[in-house]
Amino acid sequence: MARSLYIHWPFCLAKCPYCDFNSHVRDSVDHAVWEAALLADMRHEAGLASGEPLDSIFFGGGTPSLMPPALVAWLLAEAERLWSFAPGIEITLEGNPSSVEAANYADLAAAGVNRASLGLQALDDQTLHFLGRLHNAAEGLKAVETAQAVFGRVSIDLIYARPGQTIADWQAELAQAIALGTSHMSLYQLTIEPGTRFETLVRKGDFIPLDDDACADLFTLTREQTAAAGLPAYEISNHARPGEESRHNLTYWRYQDYVGIGPGAHGRRGGEATVRHKKPENWLAAVGATGHGIMETRPLGLREQAAEAMLMGLRLREGIDLSAKARRFALAEADLLNPAKVALFEEQGLVWRNGELLGVTEAGMPLLDALLGELVPAELVEA
Repeated sequence: MARSLYIHWPFCLAKCPYCDFNSHVRDSVDHAVWEAALLADMRHEAGLASGEPLDSIFFGGGTPSLMPPALVAWLLAEAERLWSFAPGIEITLEGNPSSVEAANYADLAAAGVNRASLGLQALDDQTLHFLGRLHNAAEGLKAVETAQAVFGRVSIDLIYARPGQTIADWQAELAQAIALGTSHMSLYQLTIEPGTRFETLVRKGDFIPLDDDACADLFTLTREQTAAAGLPAYEISNHARPGEESRHNLTYWRYQDYVGIGPGAHGRRGGEATVRHKKPENWLAAVGATGHGIMETRPLGLREQAAEAMLMGLRLREGIDLSAKARRFALAEADLLNPAKVALFEEQGLVWRNGELLGVTEAGMPLLDALLGELVPAELVEA
């Protein structure tokens, strides 16, 4: 049963030009209405996915550091009442490092949050302006310092492979970020997502994204520099000191069950996929009418579950246990992976195999998307 809970807070002060997440800007938010609706959505899920204590909770968004700490406290208290908490539960809250939000950190920690994920995105003012961020570099650095003083664990996000960025530029910025001393870093290449303002700007020729070769060089540098600093990559874009990996995100990548509440939240529980209404107003209306925000509940066949598990698990440095996956989904190992492609890519040094364990090598990680398309049989993905 589900041991992880995701809570989506959809509101931001501004929409970043690269962002395709379910985030919305509103003039005002009635926190009492949202508290009641989120609690109702949570109670509905607990009635369907009760059982084991929660091992992790993740507040994502949007910008959940804009939530009143009292609301966070109420949600955590109700989650503990409904499911109970496993010893040492990981409770993460995403936030932007503006001074307004940093002022809430102590109260959020008192509410029960013990891990902060800060969207720094860059460490210089010019780049932050380009990325549409509302904080400046000084605010970002101060927010990290404040977070480290009140939360047990802190992660930072940075975006690299930006237009015109050189190896030397990123090497210096990454060294500065590592020196901040956080135990976890999420380092993402800038991608131009459909429907974003950046897609429009690129189409108009206002800027040109970095080319693939330059991106690959920066990816390699990122892996080498973080590993040398004791924060090796445990997933294609995530780096941590050993033992400091995000337990909540590992739930996704290891294809374990999780509950998602709030606008646009997805869930996987008991062989079913749940999707909630995306627009905040539609989600609120659904909760008012039915007691939950679910737009769709869809049974997942074993082959579809297997495909998702393979595509997620191969993102991890630890790889996947083929025999365990075959047993779980009642399939032969040859149904999960193309044996001829595995042999070819192993010979080329792009994948590794150790008994029943299989994963992608450091040399293969830059080619992960292409490798997945070859390794996982199309008939499994299209099942």
